[in-house]
Amino acid sequence: MRKNLGSKAAIFPMPVLMVGTYDKEENIDVMNAAWGMMADMNMVILNLTETHKTVKNIKETGCFTVSIADSQHIKEADYCGIVSGNNTPDKFQKSGLTAIKSEFVNAPIIDEFPIVMECKLVEFTDYGVVGEIINVSVDEKILDNDEKIVPSKIHALIYDTFNHGYYEVGNKVGQAFHDGQELK
Repeated sequence: MRKNLGSKAAIFPMPVLMVGTYDKEENIDVMNAAWGMMADMNMVILNLTETHKTVKNIKETGCFTVSIADSQHIKEADYCGIVSGNNTPDKFQKSGLTAIKSEFVNAPIIDEFPIVMECKLVEFTDYGVVGEIINVSVDEKILDNDEKIVPSKIHALIYDTFNHGYYEVGNKVGQAFHDGQELK
């Protein structure tokens, strides 16, 4: 039997994305943004409101990074979501995270996170920020011998919109573009 819950944010899971920016003085700001996804093969869209310091920084620099948060850094990731850079200018330093400057865009790469998309601003829409992915930087420890990403090595965090929990991505259970072939 099914139960109606009404209108809810029911896309599950949502990735825990860490959006990194510089302000005009090159101070680092990082925010936790669960409301984001791929918009095309080389485009991301992030549902961010104008009130975020991150949005102000993106407007100033035209660049940002999007990292995949991992379970090893759950406290730091959550901290960056509950503390505003508008009210806590030293938020990044307090997080304990470290950064290096991207070679491709004017934005920080947060060194602790295993996958970082380096993006240039394409446009602001009613739904948020659209960015073009210029480069993807990965920690070598998540690669196999053929330099392909091994999802189980990422320990990616996902956000549960129903109960506000964090979970770690688990085991592979099938093969895309293959498992349904027997139903043809």
